[in-house]
Amino acid sequence: MNVTAIIAAAGAGRRMKADRPKQLLTLDNTPILIYTIRKFDACRLVNKILVAAPQESVDEVRKLVAGAGFSKPVTVVQGGARRQDSVATAMQHIGPETSIVAVHDAVRPFVKVEEIEATILEAEKSGAALLAIPIVDTVKQIRKDVVDSTLTREHLVLAQTPQVFRIELLREAFERARKDDYYGTDEASLVERLGHPVAVIRGSERNIKITRPEDLALAGFYLREEKAVK
Repeated sequence: MNVTAIIAAAGAGRRMKADRPKQLLTLDNTPILIYTIRKFDACRLVNKILVAAPQESVDEVRKLVAGAGFSKPVTVVQGGARRQDSVATAMQHIGPETSIVAVHDAVRPFVKVEEIEATILEAEKSGAALLAIPIVDTVKQIRKDVVDSTLTREHLVLAQTPQVFRIELLREAFERARKDDYYGTDEASLVERLGHPVAVIRGSERNIKITRPEDLALAGFYLREEKAVK
């Protein structure tokens, strides 16, 4: 098994209301992106890491990566306008030796290494797997700001990343999406369109996606806890 991790880092981050991409904002003087890459660098199953960076930040990200002292090869490529475009571009840089691809949000720095490994191993076995957590709140479906129905949450989860796939399956899913001019919100949705099952691995509530200003405070708390444990 040869695994390439794609770190999707090309988002604009409008919800963060910051003057730079959210993945380049810092926690304890280190960019969020670097913390995220470190988790995949520490994963024994990952062989190579690709970072799809925003066009205007490619040079900056390359300098950050070069100075971070990673033990595994980390290549920075220019991402696209949307996440799907970025992952598709990154896949063009994957060599023939790769059999498994793990796609992860750049702004999820608190994923656990053991969660990455569990998802990779499941994808090797079944072809496709993702991290997800159960929904604990009651979920309402609405119509024009009025409750239409209450959904059965026992059958609902919140998808996280990494989302991991056998490379031939992911390539087929992207090719089908390209032909159909279809854009999904994650890679699993593209694979689902092929009729292929996607296994769910229990994730963690700590694997937050840092997208809003208030998320930074929680991220700072989690980082302090991680450092205290180490």
